[in-house]
Amino acid sequence: MINEQIRDREVRLVGKDGEQLGIMSAKEAYAKAQEAEMDLVKIAPTAKPPVCKIIDYGKYKYELARKEKEAKKKQKTVDVKEVRLSPNIDMNDLNTKVGAARKFISKGDKVKITLRFRGREMAHMNSSRHILDEFAEKLSDIAVVEKAPKVEGRSMTMFLTEKR
Repeated sequence: MINEQIRDREVRLVGKDGEQLGIMSAKEAYAKAQEAEMDLVKIAPTAKPPVCKIIDYGKYKYELARKEKEAKKKQKTVDVKEVRLSPNIDMNDLNTKVGAARKFISKGDKVKITLRFRGREMAHMNSSRHILDEFAEKLSDIAVVEKAPKVEGRSMTMFLTEKR
């Protein structure tokens, strides 16, 4: 809230240089802000009494936007990469998939390992769990199991993330 929008009976006023100007009515505070040719901005609306500051509102909004942009630049997004396997996968194919997953994890991504079942393979779901366990064991030096293998419909999924 800025200027006339502030309707509180009394507010704690902070000057443009950060000095405390005390508790006064909102009208008095607004008059002081106009005197300084600046805006009265409510900084802490939940405080008792609310804290208002005399600042240049346009500059204040610009600074907030700049800080937000800077924070967004520094954060890293974590992608989820998927590796699909089948129950009758051979050892060499499994090693190739492990290599791909290792590359994803080393880049900092999460890896979703999906074991897909088709047709008659559905009858032997529980005996194929060892494939996912073996996959996790081969990556145990750089990765940790985030979500244990879980059956969802025609597939069994497991999530791996980078060790901290």
